[in-house]
Amino acid sequence: MVTVWLVPVGQKLLLWGSLSALTLAGATLILSFLQMMASYAHNWLQMRPIPSISGAYPFVGHILILEQGGKEFFQQVIHYTEHNRHVPMLKLWLGTVPVIAMYKAETIEVILSSSKQIDKSQLYRFVQPWLGLGLLTSTGNKWRSRRKMLTPTFHFTILEEFLDVMNEQANILVKKLEKHVDGEKFNCFFYITLCALDIICETAMGKNIDAQTNDDSEYVRAVYSMSDLIHRRMRTIWFWHEVLYLLFKEGWDHKRNLQILHNFTNNVINERANEIKRDEECKSDDKGTTLSNRKRKAFLDLLLNVMDDEGNKLSHEAIQEEVDTFMFEGHDTTAAGINWALYLLGCYPEVQKKVDNELDEVFETQCNLCAQCTDKRGKKLEFCALLRGLSLQPPAEQWNSDRPVTLEDLKKLKYLECVIKETLRIFPSVPFIARELNEDCDVGENYFLKVVGRVDFSVWGYNITKGSQLLIIPYALHRDPKVFPDPEEFKPERFFPENSIGRHPYAYVPFSAGPRNCIGQRFAMMEEKVILSCILRHFWVESTQKREELGLTGDLILRPSNGIWINRVFQPTEPPKEGQITNLFIFVGLTVSVTTASL
Repeated sequence: MVTVWLVPVGQKLLLWGSLSALTLAGATLILSFLQMMASYAHNWLQMRPIPSISGAYPFVGHILILEQGGKEFFQQVIHYTEHNRHVPMLKLWLGTVPVIAMYKAETIEVILSSSKQIDKSQLYRFVQPWLGLGLLTSTGNKWRSRRKMLTPTFHFTILEEFLDVMNEQANILVKKLEKHVDGEKFNCFFYITLCALDIICETAMGKNIDAQTNDDSEYVRAVYSMSDLIHRRMRTIWFWHEVLYLLFKEGWDHKRNLQILHNFTNNVINERANEIKRDEECKSDDKGTTLSNRKRKAFLDLLLNVMDDEGNKLSHEAIQEEVDTFMFEGHDTTAAGINWALYLLGCYPEVQKKVDNELDEVFETQCNLCAQCTDKRGKKLEFCALLRGLSLQPPAEQWNSDRPVTLEDLKKLKYLECVIKETLRIFPSVPFIARELNEDCDVGENYFLKVVGRVDFSVWGYNITKGSQLLIIPYALHRDPKVFPDPEEFKPERFFPENSIGRHPYAYVPFSAGPRNCIGQRFAMMEEKVILSCILRHFWVESTQKREELGLTGDLILRPSNGIWINRVFQPTEPPKEGQITNLFIFVGLTVSVTTASL
C-alpha cells in the first residue's frame, strides 16, 4: 500500500524536477539572450559614428553579404578598403560582434604599440587545439613571461648555428628543380614550402623529416591537412561550435591529424630530453665529447634549458606548445615570402639583374682566370678567353660558386634584403592581424594612448567598445599612396636607408609591430636570403602570370589560389660549348616560350 502510494509521489517529484530544470535552463537562455541584446545595443550606439559598410541587417550584421570562399572574401575586403581610403577605419558586423578594419598607420599604431591591447582575436581559438596557449595564442602575464624567456633564443649568435641546415636544404631544393629540366609544368610553391618545412623541423626539433625527398610522410601530410582544416573552419560559421564540428567529416579529420601532430612532437621532446639526461649523467663519451655537442642544436634544446625569473624550467606541455607554434608559424609564412619574391623578380628583370650583380660580387662568381667572363647563369655566357685559346673547358667552379652562405654573406646582401622587404610590402605573408579589445577605447585626432578609467584611448575621435574584434590589414596598409607612391610597382629602392627617413614606423608591418611583433623575423629574413641566394645563383626567373591572374586568397597566409607554376626549367650542368649562348630560365606562370640561340 505504501509502495503504491510512493510511486505517483516519485513520479510527481521527477516531473517537478524536470520542469524546474527546464525552467531554469529557459531562464538562463532568456537572460543570456537579453544580455547579448543589451551588449549589442550598447555597442551599436557607441560605435554608430564609425564609418560602416552598407548592407547590414539586425542581429546577423553583414554575414549575408560576406563571401564565404577565402579568395572571394579577401578580394571583397580589399575592395572595401580601396574604396574607403578617405576614412580611417571601417566597421562591419559578424552577427552581433563588431569588427573594425584598420588600414591607416596612425590608427594601427595606437593598437600595436599598446602594452595592454595584446589579446588575440577569438578567431585564434581555432589554432589552440594544435598550439595550446603558446607564444602565438596566449595573453596577459603568461604571454609576457613566455616572451621574455624565449627572446634570447632568437639572438643572432644562436641563429647562426642554423645556417648549415638552411644551406643543406636549399641545395636539395636546387637539385629538385634541376630534375624538371625540359619537363612538364609543376607547382613551385609546393617545392619551396617543403624546403621550408624541412628547415623548421630540423631547427625547431632537431629532427630531419626529409619532406623534400619524402612528401608521403605522415607528419608532413598532417601539417598540411591541419593548416587547410583551420582555414576552412575559420570561414565556415557552422564549424565554429565544437560539437557541431564533430558532426562533419572535417571535424573527425581535425581530431585524427591533431593526434598525429601531438604524438610526433611529444615523442621528439621525450627523446631529446632523455638524451640530455643521459648526457648529464655520462658527461662525455670515450672520446671526451659530450653527446649533446655531437648533435646540432635546435630550439628544442634551448627550450629544455630555459628558465624564468624564479629559476623554473618550462613544463613538458609548455615546451610542446612552443615547438608546435614554431612548426605552425615557421614554414608557411617564409615559403610564401620566397615564392612571391621569385614571382616579382620574374616580372621585373631589371631588379633581378641588380640582385644577380650583387650575388656575383658577394660570392665571387666571376671567372678568376680573366676579366672577360661575365654572366654564368646563361644570359651572356662565353668561354674564358684564356682557356678558349688552349681549347680547354673551364672547371665548373670557375662559373658558379656553390659554397654555403655564411653570416658575413648575409650581411652583404643588402639589395636582396630590400627585395625581400619590398616583396613583403606588396604581398605580406600574413594578410590579417586580428586583435580583441580588452577594454573600451577611443581613437581620436591626437593619437595618444591612455588607460580607460583614468584617461581615454584616442585616435580618430571614435569610441570602440570592449570585446570588439580588430582586423589590421597589412595588404591595404602597405598600399597607402601617401606613404608608398605607385604602390603596385615593385621598387626595392624604397627600403634604402635614405629613402626610409621620415616614414611612419607603423606604415610597414609585415611582421606586426610593437611589443607583440613576430619573435622569429630575424630567422625568417635569414632563411629567405639563404634560399633565394641559392636559387638565383643557379637560375634566371621569368614570370608569365599577370597580377590579376594570381587569384590571391587570404586566410592565415596570403597565397595564389592556383599556386605558382614553373613550366620548364633550363639549367646548364657544365659551361656551354664554344660559340653557343644558353638561355636559362625558371618560368613562373602558366605559359612560356624558350629559345636557345647558336652564334
